[in-house]
Amino acid sequence: MPSISFLRLGLWLCAGALALPVQAHEGHDDAPAAAATASAPRFVASSELFELVGVVQGRQLSLYLDHADDNRPVADAQLDIDWAGQPLRVQRVAEGQYQAELPAPLAAGQTAVSATIVAGAQSDLLAAELDGHAPAASPAAAKDDSGKRTRWLAGAAGLSGVLFGLWSLWRDRRRAQAPRQGGAA
Repeated sequence: MPSISFLRLGLWLCAGALALPVQAHEGHDDAPAAAATASAPRFVASSELFELVGVVQGRQLSLYLDHADDNRPVADAQLDIDWAGQPLRVQRVAEGQYQAELPAPLAAGQTAVSATIVAGAQSDLLAAELDGHAPAASPAAAKDDSGKRTRWLAGAAGLSGVLFGLWSLWRDRRRAQAPRQGGAA
């Protein structure tokens, strides 16, 4: 009789363990942390010659100037920025990287940006608009709660199966050890 109890316990342990693989292992969570964070406001302006990306963080504007055909940083370019009708003083940080200080924090709404680029014999005028509205909550952030709930439920189901198997084994052993009553008359 005890072998049947161990068989039952094994079946319940296996049933409980089947719920555990539902949990994602490291690197495979439902929503990556980067998806839940808001990105900094940015603009992209491009032409056949150049591509300019601007990223605003607080009052600092970081600018990245590349060749449009091969994405190489533009070396030794003269970059002039017009921000909402006001010229900005631009400083070269590295090859193809520049910084500027905004006159005021980024306002909500659209901001017109234009850039005059002179690099050797090449020159261009680029224009873009930066959207200063707050980014909407990403759908991935909403998914994060359901992923946690699923992992919690899977763990609870696995634990319930293991506990039921142990209780079943305990109950069978108690029944086997109990004195039998009754007899022949």
